[in-house]
Amino acid sequence: MRLPTAPTTAVPAALALGLLLAGPAAANGAAPAGSPAPTASGFTITDPRITESSGLAASRIHPGVYWTHNDSDDGPYVYAVDSATGKTVARITMGGIGTPRDVEAISLGPDGNLYVGDIGDNRDGTWDHVWIYRFPEPKELRDATVTAEQFTAVYADGPRNAEALMVHPVTGRVYIASKNEKGGGLYEGPETLSPDGRNVFRRIAEVPWVTDGAFSPDGTRLTLRGYFTARTYPWQDGRPRGEGERVDAPWQGQAESVTYSPDGRTLLFGAEGVNSRVVAVPVAPATTPPPSAPSARPPAAGPAGQKGPSDGQGGGFTKAALLLAAATALTLAAKRTLRRRPKP
Repeated sequence: MRLPTAPTTAVPAALALGLLLAGPAAANGAAPAGSPAPTASGFTITDPRITESSGLAASRIHPGVYWTHNDSDDGPYVYAVDSATGKTVARITMGGIGTPRDVEAISLGPDGNLYVGDIGDNRDGTWDHVWIYRFPEPKELRDATVTAEQFTAVYADGPRNAEALMVHPVTGRVYIASKNEKGGGLYEGPETLSPDGRNVFRRIAEVPWVTDGAFSPDGTRLTLRGYFTARTYPWQDGRPRGEGERVDAPWQGQAESVTYSPDGRTLLFGAEGVNSRVVAVPVAPATTPPPSAPSARPPAAGPAGQKGPSDGQGGGFTKAALLLAAATALTLAAKRTLRRRPKP
């Protein structure tokens, strides 16, 4: 989602507060001094057609290649970018689907399929459904048209805006994080997506303002990023645990995407814009031991067996949401002018 220029009286103060909360790495776009060298390198996306890169997914069969896509107003396209050169080596056209409305995320599942999240809502939660597209990661890197499956997704607690879609690399389950300046929710999809009918996503945890997220390759960690901050949470029993650990994410302005390198040793952070830079940040050693084995389903909780944050496991996300709210509070007065106008 594009973030237009804010009034000059609001942005400098908000950005300064955001940089303060994000730490020194955010101010200069680099990993902190003394950090180990990343195993994956950053790069600049040079394709003039990619002006609103809103998602990233590391290829598993093409070393050094990252999949991305534009925000809305582009079409059913997914691009493969070679990190060694920053050039597009394939543009995939998704056939067999309708017209995308607001594509915001991409993730690679353990089944070898790319999942594309048409989950943005420029009208702030008025569409009663969103879409997820799925197709096998191409074995050859060349421009091609593929037949994609289309899945209809709805939220159990009503429509909302979202920009983050993550497929768990072990269980294959799809998760969506909604986006709101007061904090959103992490939603769990059904065990298996169905092309028939509606796939209901249920809220399982509270999250801060999220613009993208990614699971570590072994499925034991979940990293969520926003405009100002990023945090990594242990993943256990099908949900995030604790308050998470701050990641030294770069300051990128319109920060829109994050993914892990295939070896799990580097986080790649991307942003919108022409010739946008993807920044590589080494994954810091975790201070919280990861769970021994990820689980597909969280324990049942809440009324009528419905899973939810009422079991007390969402407290860390609530604290993170409050922290992020402090960073964005100074811009809320200008929010109506920042938000992209709804499409007719």
